[in-house]
Amino acid sequence: MPDGEQHKSLRSLEQALTFLSQSGLERNDGLVALGGGVVGDLAGFAAATYLRGISFIQVPTTLLAQIDASVGGKTGVNLPAGKNLVGAFHQPRLVLIDTDTLKTLPPRESTAGWCEAVKQGAVGDRTLFTRTCAFLRGGGGQLDELIAAHCRFKASIVMRDEREEIDRDDARSRRILNFGHTVAHALEKVTRYRRFRHGEAVGYGMLVASEISKSLGMLRSHELESLSEAVRLCGPLPSAHDLSINEVIRAIDRDKKSVGGAIKWVLLERIGRARIVDGGEISAKLLRTSLRDGLRAIS
Repeated sequence: MPDGEQHKSLRSLEQALTFLSQSGLERNDGLVALGGGVVGDLAGFAAATYLRGISFIQVPTTLLAQIDASVGGKTGVNLPAGKNLVGAFHQPRLVLIDTDTLKTLPPRESTAGWCEAVKQGAVGDRTLFTRTCAFLRGGGGQLDELIAAHCRFKASIVMRDEREEIDRDDARSRRILNFGHTVAHALEKVTRYRRFRHGEAVGYGMLVASEISKSLGMLRSHELESLSEAVRLCGPLPSAHDLSINEVIRAIDRDKKSVGGAIKWVLLERIGRARIVDGGEISAKLLRTSLRDGLRAIS
C-alpha cells in the first residue's frame, strides 16, 4: 500500500481484502503486517474481517509501531469525517520486533515514535518517563531494553481494559493512552494527514493538554516544563502556529472518543499520573488559550 495516513482508507481495505480473496487464503491461514502503524492498523483490520477473522502477526518496523501501535489489538481505517472511525479489536498472535529496522528510518519517524514514548511515561510511569528522557539525552541504556519496557507498560494497561470501556475513568483505564490524541487527531484532520506524522501531532497534543491541566490547577508549572523539555528532546516538530484555531476546535468537536456528546480529555495531575476529565469542565476560552500556547510552544 502507499505510504501515509491518508491511505489508511476503506479503498485500501477493499484492495487488501480483494488480494486475500484472490490469493485463496483460508480460515487456517494468517496475515503478516510488515511496516509501520498504518500498515499494522489496516492489515489487522483486514485480518479481523476476512472470513470473519483470521490470524495475523505484527512485524512493526517503526519506533511508534514497535512501542504502541502493534501492541493492544486496535485495528482500523479512517473515514473522511475522522481518524479510525471504522475498526475492530483483533489481537495479533505474535508481535515480532527487530530494532535494526529503526536504522533505516528518516529522522521524523524517530521523532514521532519518541513522542509516543514520552506519552506513555507521562500518563502512567514516571520511571519510564525519566528513563526515556535519559536515553534521549544520550545518557546510555540499551534501545531494545527500553522498547521492551514500553511494550510491557502498554500491555499491562491493555490486559486490564482491552476494549477501552467507556464507563471507566480511573487512572489505569486504557483511555489514558489517548493523552494528546484529542488535539493530535484534529491537527491531522485539518492538515489532511499531510503535515504531521501521527507522533508529531501527539507531541503538540500533549503540550495543549498539559496547558489545560495547568490552567485547571492540576499540573504544576515545573511538571509542564519537564514535559515540554521531553517533547523537545524527541526532535523538531513541523510548525503548527499558523493553523486556524477555529478549524482545530471544530475538528476536536467531532472526535470519535466523545461520550454522550462530550469530549473526554486525558489530562495530567503529575508526570506519571493521568486523569480523565469531562470536556464540560473546560471553557471555550481556556481551550482556545491552551491551543494557542501549546501550538506555539515548539514552533
